[in-house]
Amino acid sequence: MSTYDVRVEAFDGLDPRTAYALWRLRAAVFVVEQQCFYQDLDGRDLESGTRHVWASDHDSEPVGYLRVLDDGEHARIGRVLVAPSVRGRGLAGLLVRTAVELIGARPSVLDAQSHLAGWYTRFGYARTGEDFLEDGIPHTPMRRG
Repeated sequence: MSTYDVRVEAFDGLDPRTAYALWRLRAAVFVVEQQCFYQDLDGRDLESGTRHVWASDHDSEPVGYLRVLDDGEHARIGRVLVAPSVRGRGLAGLLVRTAVELIGARPSVLDAQSHLAGWYTRFGYARTGEDFLEDGIPHTPMRRG
């Protein structure tokens, strides 16, 4: 696996160019590649408890991302993505491990794309309910802790 620079910031810690690059990457994967036409900028990125976790390649361009939200009694991991050009190199695992370390012992939840639910079990997540459709893609609710 290549060496990636992993960063964690609240919204106010993001410089404008980094924020733009992160939102562009999210749109490229979720809206364009997965053809999910939804309002990605949902206001949650701005919340004081939200942490943006991303990895950059040697060119300092973001190639992987997720966000950790504060949902009160638990944290929520979402918007997990890796750019197509670097998939299969362990970057998603690096990002999720970073998020789990950030969350610590606090319970956390996520809605895994169902074909990846088994993959999330390696980080301690377990199914908590029936699969559901979100933007036409099957998802599995999962919880850790």
